[in-house]
Amino acid sequence: QVRLVESGGGLVKAGDSLRLSCVAAGRAFSRHDMAWFRQAPGKEREFVSFIRGNGDSAYADFAKGRFTVSRDNAKNTVDLQMSSLKDDDSAVYYCAGRVQSLLPTNRGYAYWGQGTQVTVSS
Repeated sequence: QVRLVESGGGLVKAGDSLRLSCVAAGRAFSRHDMAWFRQAPGKEREFVSFIRGNGDSAYADFAKGRFTVSRDNAKNTVDLQMSSLKDDDSAVYYCAGRVQSLLPTNRGYAYWGQGTQVTVSS
């Protein structure tokens, strides 16, 4: 069992940057794939970014060049650095985890945080 807790959300202006953090409580964090998803009001939850225990990462098209995912296996944390934020980035952002897998990067997550709200105002 892995418990995930996100932090770092808030209200920012378009063009600003924001860093989200997720702390994992549980064993063998380095053997878990971690990901960020987001869900805006009235929309389905969508994949944002993914990172393996070895640091290999992947991004949704909208995140490429603006968002950077990183992790610290010694501290059991995974971060999402977001820059050049747009109104469309407003959503609840969720941290998710799964035991390392060859499933597609947007599937198979057994562990979810409670989410952190990001609101971007223009």
